[in-house]
Amino acid sequence: MITRLRLKNFKNFADAELTLGKFTVILGTNASGKSNIRDAFRFLHGIGRGYSLSEIIGGKFGDGGQKIWPPMRGAMNAISRIQSNAEEVKITMSSNVFGSLFEYNFAFRWIGSDNFFSVGDEKFTRDGRVVFELYGSEVFDDYFSLNSMPFVNGADVKFVRWLEMMRFHEIDPNSAKLGSPPGQKVLGDHGENLPTVLQAICADPARKETLMEWVRALTPMDVVDFKFYNDLNGFVQLYLVESDGAEISAVSASDGTLRFLALLAALLGPNPAKLYFFEEIESGIHPARLHLLIDMLERQTAKSGIQVVTTTHSPELLSLLSDETLKSTSIVYRPPGRSDAIIKPVLEFPNIEKLRASQGLGRLHAAGWFEDVLAATLDDKGDAA
Repeated sequence: MITRLRLKNFKNFADAELTLGKFTVILGTNASGKSNIRDAFRFLHGIGRGYSLSEIIGGKFGDGGQKIWPPMRGAMNAISRIQSNAEEVKITMSSNVFGSLFEYNFAFRWIGSDNFFSVGDEKFTRDGRVVFELYGSEVFDDYFSLNSMPFVNGADVKFVRWLEMMRFHEIDPNSAKLGSPPGQKVLGDHGENLPTVLQAICADPARKETLMEWVRALTPMDVVDFKFYNDLNGFVQLYLVESDGAEISAVSASDGTLRFLALLAALLGPNPAKLYFFEEIESGIHPARLHLLIDMLERQTAKSGIQVVTTTHSPELLSLLSDETLKSTSIVYRPPGRSDAIIKPVLEFPNIEKLRASQGLGRLHAAGWFEDVLAATLDDKGDAA
């Protein structure tokens, strides 16, 4: 499990640290920097997949020109907060996976005069011992070494595999309604392949039982089963079977139902990732059923070994989090008139337990209390006290 992510000069973070748990929640206003944290995880994912620096930032394409990896959001040089040769961009990640404590950090620099990025220092440690450490002069300009090292220790290999097995979902109900080619067992970023992923889950009696339990709890429809039919083009189409025998096409299902099904398919599918990142996970979910979604996520992350990170704008969601999840819930705040943002864990705010009991965290969030406190406690240097 990734336990810490530190960002220095990455996008709008001068020097900020995110604490992570099995289920991590990131709150903040629009344009505060929540999606930039997602980009940092994508950066690590790209390293885990063995991509070069230019491919991670600018996109990777196959021999036939097909897009394999979408580019980072924004202009190339906007990855660096400073946008100059003077400051390095640094990302540090800590993890306690596979019985060992890992730390991986790397640095890269925008070479404005030549209009390209260059990899700088890179260091990887396990249980406090250096596995490898390379300096800028030893590293090829465009490639990270983590994925190419001839690791002997199996835990090191598994750590790299952890970075490789990340997924980033922004569920689009229109994509989830589409038929999918037979045999596809990985849910697409926007919900593609939902029919065949559910079909694979239903082929395993234990997985299907868990799926149906959550479907009955999470959806307003009286769904008792699924059916899968091939259309004239051979694509698999999803139908929801109700208790009276009626078969409802996914095309006719509500957006909220499809979002629930896509989330379940991602977390219960036969090829789960190690870490899932969801943008605004409450989107399209009725507030009356939000507590069921949170319950499902907390249970699945507690027992399955997967890790979930999500952004949210929802005050209701904040009120529903368990004590354990609150330990890994943070506010991203961008002070007015400044380009950099800070990250502060919710439980580090003053008198937070008393306020939680008396007013509720959701109410505080809706009123902008967290941002008000941060604005009032910033010191002269702009750091949170």
